[in-house]
Amino acid sequence: MEIRSDLTPVALARKLRRLFELSAQKIQSLENTWQPSQGAPVFTVGGRYTSRGWTEWTQGFHVGSPILQFDATGQREFLEIGRARTVELMAVHVSHTGVHDHGFHNLSTYGNLLRLMKEGRIAEDAWERRFYELALKVSGAVQAARWSPTADGGGYIYSFNGPHSLFVDTIRSLRILAVAHRLGQALAGENDRRISLLDRLMDHARATAKYSVYYGEGRDAYDVRGRVAHESIFNPNDGNYRCPNSQQGYSPFSTWTRGLAWAMCGFAEQLEFFSTLDGRAEFRAAMEKAARATCDFWIGNTPLDGIPYWDTGAPGLAQLGAWRERPSEPFNGHEPVDSSAAAIAAQGLLRLGRYLKDDRYWNAGLTVADALFDDPYLSVAPDHQGLILHSVYHRPNGWGDAPGESSMWGDYHARELALYLIRIAEGGPYLKFW
Repeated sequence: MEIRSDLTPVALARKLRRLFELSAQKIQSLENTWQPSQGAPVFTVGGRYTSRGWTEWTQGFHVGSPILQFDATGQREFLEIGRARTVELMAVHVSHTGVHDHGFHNLSTYGNLLRLMKEGRIAEDAWERRFYELALKVSGAVQAARWSPTADGGGYIYSFNGPHSLFVDTIRSLRILAVAHRLGQALAGENDRRISLLDRLMDHARATAKYSVYYGEGRDAYDVRGRVAHESIFNPNDGNYRCPNSQQGYSPFSTWTRGLAWAMCGFAEQLEFFSTLDGRAEFRAAMEKAARATCDFWIGNTPLDGIPYWDTGAPGLAQLGAWRERPSEPFNGHEPVDSSAAAIAAQGLLRLGRYLKDDRYWNAGLTVADALFDDPYLSVAPDHQGLILHSVYHRPNGWGDAPGESSMWGDYHARELALYLIRIAEGGPYLKFW
């Protein structure tokens, strides 16, 4: 990508406000038409949100979006939508033992509401605060219980595929363990054994950095620094690592760019969080190594505007020639771009740049945001329920990969990215998850 140095959050203010003007319409349209009996909205078809039963992993993004809308604009009606939907829909996700998505669900809802109360944006209420805190404590412990030990003495939160499976995605959902730990929670095991959520967070993050991320150190014939494997496979009998795999990417030896984006954002946020704790220098060095590698890979393997194709090894890219040397082409007819990956990755670049005080990463994040919040990615049509166009869900399965469509996680993370930049531009409280 071509990193611009002329952008600032203040210079993007008009685009950020325009995004939230459009966002209000999109949220209200979905609120007026969506019934909870339909499940969670996942991606649009013909501009209208649809469900896609696999797991209801997008519910937190659906319910959390009006909370972000209130945060950015002060429009009270959206706060009330978010509060009501959290009570109505999210309890099952607090105690869900079958998924690795607790951070996605519960920090986007209970976590955002607790953060707003801490910041004084909503009135202090002791019982309401305890309600949010209880949900986050339980969610963090339930997530930490979904555990597979590794042969090297560590372990990981296993994906919905089963105990053999480590997903790179979970590095961002992992935040729920940090929040629960800060609230004083631990996991109670057999014989009342007290299991530290912080220790499990660190073990999972180490495993992700070690097995999901490549460093150009000769691990295999496709070891390119910064690329990631969507899934890492272990032998559940003895905890030994076996091989890379991919559920949503093109292959185990190419890089699914949304998985890359989850890693970029997740490692950067862990660096921010652990900067508030004493010691653990070796752990923080591992997180920084992974964050730098993944962000550098993004910068080197996206089109000029920083909006990626869905997988850097997708076979149709060969038909596009020098695709890294021109802006992204969402209507190219060979391989789709994935704007949702860009929305997630931009925040990772910005957070890493701020943490390291490195303008290269910071400016790269602004470059991605500038492109994402404009034509052809910003959805301006009033009859389209999506906010950010040209998202991809599951290309191998043919789910949500048509040009001009949106996804619930893409829309949510675009709102979160815009809110992050608004707070920087206006000198507001720094947007963090704890």
